[in-house]
Amino acid sequence: MLDLSEIYDAHAQALYGFLLNLTRNEADSQDALQEVFARIARKPGCLTEVRDLRAFLFRMAHHASVDQTRNRASRTRTAERAALEPTELFAPSTDPDADFFRKRVAEALQELPEEQRAVVHLKIWEDLTFVEIARVLDIPANTAASRYRYAIEKLGSHLRPLLHP
Repeated sequence: MLDLSEIYDAHAQALYGFLLNLTRNEADSQDALQEVFARIARKPGCLTEVRDLRAFLFRMAHHASVDQTRNRASRTRTAERAALEPTELFAPSTDPDADFFRKRVAEALQELPEEQRAVVHLKIWEDLTFVEIARVLDIPANTAASRYRYAIEKLGSHLRPLLHP
């Protein structure tokens, strides 16, 4: 069994990226990430029968995010305002064309509903399978696959003009 600092070192960055993509708010993402590790610290035995630690942590992060959203109604208005600003998911580039395309992809991602954005993030950036995504988000695998398909279709329609002017 890994100790808490090893778990944090191995998974915190990926969990934070996932949470940031869901919440679009650094403070909320940091709070949810802290809550995940606080829960583990309070109940270290919760990991003893976990077969897939990474998926379990993503699921905890998703639940922490959902709990946070439910408990902070006033933050919803702030998150909606923040949604108007594209989240920087990609490293800036010195190539103006690459930078332009990167910004358009980030804007297109922001147009997706949160449920689809979560699936896309877990599939593309975390390389999870639909079965793993289903466990993380507590949805059926077919629902995860459908959300991904719909999201890719929407992204394609947003980005197609850039690729085929």
